[in-house]
Amino acid sequence: MSNTPLQELICLMGQPVAGNPTQFMMERAFAASALDWRYLTFEISPDQLDDAMRGFRVMGFRGANFTLPHKVSVIPYLDELSQAAQLMGAVNCVVRSDDRLLGDNTDGKGFVQSLRKVTDPKEKNVVILGAGGASRAIAVELALSGVEKITVVNRTAQRGEELAELLNDKTDVQAEYQRWEDNFAIPEEADIVINATSIGLGDVEERVPIEVESLQSSMVVADVIFNPPMTWFLEQADKRSCTILDGLGMLVNQGVIAFKIWTGIDPDADVMRESLEEYLEI
Repeated sequence: MSNTPLQELICLMGQPVAGNPTQFMMERAFAASALDWRYLTFEISPDQLDDAMRGFRVMGFRGANFTLPHKVSVIPYLDELSQAAQLMGAVNCVVRSDDRLLGDNTDGKGFVQSLRKVTDPKEKNVVILGAGGASRAIAVELALSGVEKITVVNRTAQRGEELAELLNDKTDVQAEYQRWEDNFAIPEEADIVINATSIGLGDVEERVPIEVESLQSSMVVADVIFNPPMTWFLEQADKRSCTILDGLGMLVNQGVIAFKIWTGIDPDADVMRESLEEYLEI
């Protein structure tokens, strides 16, 4: 065991704490790096966040993760935000620097890091299905990574148009909104297609409403769903010889980035992925 003094991090969750794969992954990564660190998980209701953040400062926690519904409401309690977090208007990772709390968002960063293993996003044409928090985080990071165009596909016009407007106003990417009606046909010019919705979570047979025939072998097709890793969406893309990217890689890379933010050390990504596969029994 390292001589490094015990450090503790917390995950403030808006949902029940039972079954947190990130905690399992982080504890394994700390052990593999010989760090005497702990990752503690607490269920915090929105009306308890003020007390929780005072406790965070007083008890000297090194850092934290935040889940919904705290990703936006935690911002007033922080001293500084990264560029990406400012654009997204959401934070999922905080680190203490002296007495200051610095907020970042690793959701999109984890995806882009995973994507770079199969293709360089620069100057690519991207289609994102969905306009929720995951889509917003991924779209902002892709824009900052130099993609040429992002098409936001969503059933609700207001959310889709707001995301496209944000990207056009605050980044250099060309963005547009398309309404998601019936089975969406992926444009031929798309290089990267991303399912950023919750469709397929926990259900390997749940179908993403797209025209499967519009998927081409030249496309990189990604899904943010990590359980199951091989979703119906990815299975269809694989059958059409697309390059596929599962959500497990995104989750691992989010953990890798957060680990480095907190500790200054590059963790063993293989240990982290293996721990998730063990946790999910896959």
